[in-house]
Amino acid sequence: MADKHLAPLRMRSWLFAPGDSEKKMEKAAGGNADVVLFDLEDAVAPEGKPAARRLVHDMLARQGEGRRRLWVRINPLDGPHALADLAAVMPARPGGIMLPKVSGRADVETADNYLSAFEAAHGIESGSTKLIVLITETAAAMFTTGDYKDAPRVIALTWGAEDLADSIGASSNREVDGSYAFTYELARSLCLLGAASAGVAAIETIQADFRDSAGLKARAEKVRRDGYRGMLAIHPAQVDIINAAFEPTAEEIAQAREVVDLFAASPGAGTIGFGGAMLDRPHLSRAQALLASIGSE
Repeated sequence: MADKHLAPLRMRSWLFAPGDSEKKMEKAAGGNADVVLFDLEDAVAPEGKPAARRLVHDMLARQGEGRRRLWVRINPLDGPHALADLAAVMPARPGGIMLPKVSGRADVETADNYLSAFEAAHGIESGSTKLIVLITETAAAMFTTGDYKDAPRVIALTWGAEDLADSIGASSNREVDGSYAFTYELARSLCLLGAASAGVAAIETIQADFRDSAGLKARAEKVRRDGYRGMLAIHPAQVDIINAAFEPTAEEIAQAREVVDLFAASPGAGTIGFGGAMLDRPHLSRAQALLASIGSE
């Protein structure tokens, strides 16, 4: 049975590690990423998937309680590999599953049915295997980003720009200055709005240039201000930068506690005065969410 008293899973950094490389999976699992994503999809060629499944299973099985932060990106549900992926890794009890290239909520519900069956077969607590969903990798999926409220198992939504470009038939997803073109900024915004509507974490997509530390820091800080709660990473060197960017500062924590305390002292008040400004209930909600993100009430 799962421990009901476990602290909430931190979700600042989500580090991919190719499922066909034991060395890279070991390094990722031993690092500082909040969540490690053993990848059976894009990082593994079709002919290598059976061997990668065995490697991922064995890696998970060796981790014991540490498996809670070790997740697996399976292949898309509409392809030939997803069920084989789940059959291979679920006996080793991964912390969660990344579901790629969804078309909409129906894919999440299908995954929930599959996972329920595997949990029952392997003595895993029902519903304990959580999902992060890639919700913008196809053109059709862009029209369903607001459909995930109360979707089973989902704790986070994220987006992707590369597969979306392929789906559209674009030659590039970037402007001449290197910034994302409008369609991909739209995908980022729809992911954020969809996650807020669903009450789950929004997770920023990867930065492919892992050597650009300054650019990564600026981007991570920017999307955190926008409302994102974490970011995908493709290289261990990105993890500490991402963790720092999404970690509330001591000043932010102190201010959030003060706001919560002020509202608690005046439970019937709709607004309170604070720092020369008037704060209302949305400010309280943001303060409570910040404290919840660090496991503080």
